Amino acid sequence: MASDSKNRVSFTRAHEACEEEKQGSSSTLEQHPVVKRSDPPSPQDEFPEGGKEAWATAFGAFLVLFCGIGYVSSFGVYQDFYTQHYLQKETSSAISWIGSVNTFLVTSVGLISGTLYDRGYFYHLMIAGSILQSFSLFMLSLAKPNQYYQIFLSQGLCSGLASGLMFIPSLAVVSHYFRRKRTLVMTFVVAGSSLGAIIHPIMLNNLLNGPVGFANGVRASAGLISGLLLIACLCMRTRLDPPTTPVNYFVAAKKCLRDVPFVFMIAGGFFYNAGFYYPLFFFQLDSIQHGISVSFSFYSLVILNASNFVGRITSGYIAAWTGVPNLTIIATTSSALVILGMIGLSSVASVVVIGVLYGYFAGVYTAMVGPLMATLTPDLSELG
Repeated sequence: MASDSKNRVSFTRAHEACEEEKQGSSSTLEQHPVVKRSDPPSPQDEFPEGGKEAWATAFGAFLVLFCGIGYVSSFGVYQDFYTQHYLQKETSSAISWIGSVNTFLVTSVGLISGTLYDRGYFYHLMIAGSILQSFSLFMLSLAKPNQYYQIFLSQGLCSGLASGLMFIPSLAVVSHYFRRKRTLVMTFVVAGSSLGAIIHPIMLNNLLNGPVGFANGVRASAGLISGLLLIACLCMRTRLDPPTTPVNYFVAAKKCLRDVPFVFMIAGGFFYNAGFYYPLFFFQLDSIQHGISVSFSFYSLVILNASNFVGRITSGYIAAWTGVPNLTIIATTSSALVILGMIGLSSVASVVVIGVLYGYFAGVYTAMVGPLMATLTPDLSELG
């Protein structure tokens, strides 16, 4: 009897221990479930890194920069034509305000267009910007000689607003499709502005100063821009949904102002861009006024912008050896020295040398702005 009772007690204890072990294992599984197969990543987290839609979007962004920044960089042709023919009653300084306001709006309106892009208004921005750009150039073709306000409103204000609406969104949408190849693709996209800055001066010089004349020449240019922007709107597509949590720009700005290197970078970029567009606006006009043949001076901006394109392409290889901050300092200092060298512009050789040198160093600086910002950003998740 004693042995039977002992067996029953041991059996009961073993049963209770088994139940406790089962309960413990079930609770452990609930807290730390065993994953037999990892869940596939969400489509939102994957980057196609190619495909028809991705490359079509990149091509559309290329066309936007071709028609936007590329056209702005060609204002030197208009500066020369207005000064000598169309706005003879105005000073060169007053005429340059047309291009200056245009350039300012291209970048400053990005503060608004970038915010609207984050809220999902990409297509609205692209369509509105394209229509406004086409409208502004056709209105420019109707401007009468010595009517400064007509040209300022159409080319300075309207065209600048149009380019500003499209500039930031067209660059940002490319990031929807590429991550590993983003640098390569962005190099291709940004090259659109350099190519436009080469083609537009050749086209405008031959149209404005040829038998076609100002009105029909600007209309031809406007037709080209309108057609390319239509193709761009048809090509570009968004892939990711807008962020659900809006960005607090006041908190972000407050944090940036406490970052001393970032503040110095912004200040340096501000002062550099204050002089960046001087050769682009006055190089062709200075060449003609210093006795260089008109036919050769028409290609001075082409030489400068072609060298600018080379500078953008080769800057990445040089930065691998010098470092991004050091190369930026070299580019900005060299650009300033070359601008001072424009005082000695007096021959065809000097035009070529100044155009090649300034174009190259300006292209290097333009290509280094993005990498420099990434280098000075401690938390890359905040970049952009």
